Amino acid sequence: MKKKMIISMLLGVWALSMSAQSQNESESLSKDQAKALRDSLAQATEVLAYHPDSIDLRLKKAAWNIQLKQWQYAKDDLDKVLFLNNTNIAGLFYRAYVNEQLRRYNFARLDYQNLLVLVPGNFQAQLGLALLNQKDKHYTEAYNGINMLIEQYPDNAIAYAARGGMEKEKGQLEAAEYDYAKAMELDADNADYVLNHLDLLILLKRRNEAYADLQRLMKMGYSKGQLLEFYNRLKKK
Repeated sequence: MKKKMIISMLLGVWALSMSAQSQNESESLSKDQAKALRDSLAQATEVLAYHPDSIDLRLKKAAWNIQLKQWQYAKDDLDKVLFLNNTNIAGLFYRAYVNEQLRRYNFARLDYQNLLVLVPGNFQAQLGLALLNQKDKHYTEAYNGINMLIEQYPDNAIAYAARGGMEKEKGQLEAAEYDYAKAMELDADNADYVLNHLDLLILLKRRNEAYADLQRLMKMGYSKGQLLEFYNRLKKK
């Protein structure tokens, strides 16, 4: 497989896994969406009975399982994919994400490491590994990993935001504010970065800058009602 095809596939898998994570953090699938996914799963299961070694079909089925948060079902199919082809890029990336959801952190770490052997220096795999290490309380490895990622990709807003999140978790608010500000500079249309930056400014009691972020969010389409919590926090400071 050519390198461009591998990177394209990884980006697609990354987008799907991030979509699933976003749904987990915000709202669940609608009933219609869930029904459509279950219908697709039923059809895929039926076809798999006749083509049990179809890697493409198992990957599609695993993707639908992930969107429905059916982690164990997804893992079973991904195990089969990697049994059939232990260097399958998409299979490794999906399974790393699924193992993380199942709290099988050591297995997820191994999948990311194997992925990086196949695609050295890949941004998504390195980021996934760093965030996994943070979640698994391997803080030194996580921070070293995210610093290396920023050295390799100094113009990537996601990397700065990820480091900012780690620093905020450790109580390093000034450093976190710097990284979220950098992320905002690199991706001016991302409201999540502004919201995190605003939260940090309030914690740091930098009121004027916080009000500037609030104005920025309103220009991005937020109403004052949606930002009321932040206004109330500023009044208390």
